[in-house]
Amino acid sequence: MLLNPLLEYGKLVLGNPKRLLYLFVFFALLSAGVLDAKAQGNYEVQVYGSDTVAPKSTMVELHSNFTPKGSTSTDDGTYPTNHQLHETLEITQGLNSWSEVGFYLFTSWQDGHGVQWVGDHIRPRVRVPDSWHWPVGVSLSTEVGYQRSQYSPDTWTWEIRPIVDKSIGRWYLAVNPALERTWHGPDTSQGVGFAPGAKVGYDFSRKVSGGFEYYGNFGRVWSFSPLHDQQQQIFAVTDLNVSPKWELNFGVGMGSTASTDHLIVKAIVGRRFNWGKPSPVE
Repeated sequence: MLLNPLLEYGKLVLGNPKRLLYLFVFFALLSAGVLDAKAQGNYEVQVYGSDTVAPKSTMVELHSNFTPKGSTSTDDGTYPTNHQLHETLEITQGLNSWSEVGFYLFTSWQDGHGVQWVGDHIRPRVRVPDSWHWPVGVSLSTEVGYQRSQYSPDTWTWEIRPIVDKSIGRWYLAVNPALERTWHGPDTSQGVGFAPGAKVGYDFSRKVSGGFEYYGNFGRVWSFSPLHDQQQQIFAVTDLNVSPKWELNFGVGMGSTASTDHLIVKAIVGRRFNWGKPSPVE
């Protein structure tokens, strides 16, 4: 029977992190070729580190992003972003020592529109196991989801996000050179988009870190958009390391192009929950 060899191959791949990572990269790149999304859309303003949530653990995060100075009119049928408050619930479940899956629930509040559901995303992620002893942390996530046309003309989108980070003494560096494509919407034929993110942080003490985060959307990979059509943002951020169970990140961001919201205030409050003794590191 054909089913038996397929089942045996599935067991072999799932039990080997290197094979699963290669398979994940293959399908992620394949999907990038057939699936341009807008950047994070000010719902999930975060530069990711390479670590994944531990097995038998769940990370619950609330992303709160308010736009004091954004767009006041649009020409694509979406609501202007000025004075929008975005609340995003992110729940991430650790699968094993080198993989996780995350779920997002996006909401928005704005005077005249009230509280509205915006959409949902799912994000599986794998990382290079510690046993490989790489000099930098490396992981790869792929995110697919839906957002209502009142908030994004591209309703179904797909993102591939490589993640590389490194701690050097008190310094922390991370880059997220994300590739994005539209699955359904006006940008479906635009090809792969380039939306990088980066972070530079410094530990001022054991509990307080500060630094800068950068978010951009350059447009198509092989033909960048004119500067006024690109999204370019810089955030001054603070991370509070009060406990291994908590994640606290606060920041104020400035946009430097006409297509970018000019002022955003963000906060991320996260809490880790352990459901049992983690499995040994693989």
